[in-house]
Parts: sequence; structure tokens; C-alpha cells
Amino acid sequence: MGAVFLLLLFFIALFYSSVGHGGASSYLALMTLWGYETGMVKSSALLLNMVVSLIAFVQYIRQGHFKWKLAWPFLLTSVPMAYAGGSFTVDALWYKKILGVLLLFSVLRLLGVFSEKSNENHALHVPAALGIGAAIGFVSGLIGIGGGIILSPVILLLGWAGMKETAAVSALFILVNSAAGMLSMMNHDTFTFTHPWSWVCITLAGGLAGGYWGSKVAPVKQMNYVLAAVLLMASVKLVLF
Repeated sequence: MGAVFLLLLFFIALFYSSVGHGGASSYLALMTLWGYETGMVKSSALLLNMVVSLIAFVQYIRQGHFKWKLAWPFLLTSVPMAYAGGSFTVDALWYKKILGVLLLFSVLRLLGVFSEKSNENHALHVPAALGIGAAIGFVSGLIGIGGGIILSPVILLLGWAGMKETAAVSALFILVNSAAGMLSMMNHDTFTFTHPWSWVCITLAGGLAGGYWGSKVAPVKQMNYVLAAVLLMASVKLVLF
């Protein structure tokens, strides 16, 4: 079972980093389904999220896809709210329900519901972006994710950027919000990462492969569909059981 767990970690990091995500939502689902304690799950997901999102961000910025003018409003309000959210502890039952619902954002994203072709690009509405950043930041800190699974569909749906630019912004957004949430947990003595650093090594390898693949090579739709199916099953299990 340990080998299966590590293999799944690798592929989660690979697939998510290819679209500028850290994969926290899936790490959370995987560790929760494997029966790990809630506090440790949240801490571990944030740490792994930072590793993978950093790799993805570096890959995308090297390819020229990052736009600061798109990123700054979300970052400005999300970081302090992620820190605030990280100071709260969610009841285990509701933790699973909320996580299950949030996973549906990833499913829709991977199935291409929020395709860049569905909307023409529009100018960023800064006040709206500030409000969206604050809301996603708080939820990110509360649940233990970077927020990319929510931010990416919102940007694409509103037509504020294309797929590659969205991925680059999401990677940085995830990185800084994961760091803020982790810092908050450390300051409140709720951060606990007690499991093998092999987890970090595995996600590092997956992140490197996925970041290179996503920033330079067209994504493979069949693989997205497989990952979407896995996430959907995890979502249903967490919400209903």
C-alpha cells in the first residue's frame, strides 16, 4: 500500500504542475482516504503544495507566460486572508464535505469546462480581483490548499487570461498562499509534518516532470480525463461517506 500511495503522489504532482497547480486538493483527498490524521494531512498538503507550485512557477515564468499585472490584485488580498484562515481548525466531518465539493472545481477544470476558447479575453477588473483573492485566500488557509483549483476556473471563466497565463499566475498564487497558511499554522502550533521526506522527493520529481511537460508540450487530454475520474470518485466518497 505504501508503494501505491507514493506512486499516486508522483502522478498527482505531475498532472497538477503541468497546469500550474500544486495538487493540495488531491493530496488532501489521498491522505484522508488513507486514514491519516486531519492535522497532519493539512500540514503535509501545504508543504507538498509549495514544492510543486514553486517548480511549476519557475517553468512557466521561464517560458514567458507570467504576467505581474494579472497576478498582483489576487496576491495582495489573498495572502493575509490565507494567514487568517490558517489559524482556524475545521471539524473533521465538515472538513471532508468541504474538500469533496472543492474537488469538483478540479474535475470541471480537467474536463475542459473552463476552456480558454469559451471566452474572449477581457481586461482585468481590479476591484473584483481583489475581492476574489480575499475570498479564495481565506478558504485556502482554512482547508489547507493553495487555492489554484478555484482561481484558475474563475480567471478562465471571466476571460481575464488564456490557459498558459492563468497557469503561471495560479502557480505563484498557490505558492504564496500555501506559505502564508503554513506560517499561520506554525505560529499557532498546529503544523505537524511527521512522515517520511520521501513524500517531498516523490512530489519534487513529479513536479519537475509535469512543469516541463505543461509549459513546453501540449497537454494530453486523455490523461486529464483519467485524473478527473479519480478526483470525481474521491469527491463523491468524501461528500457521501
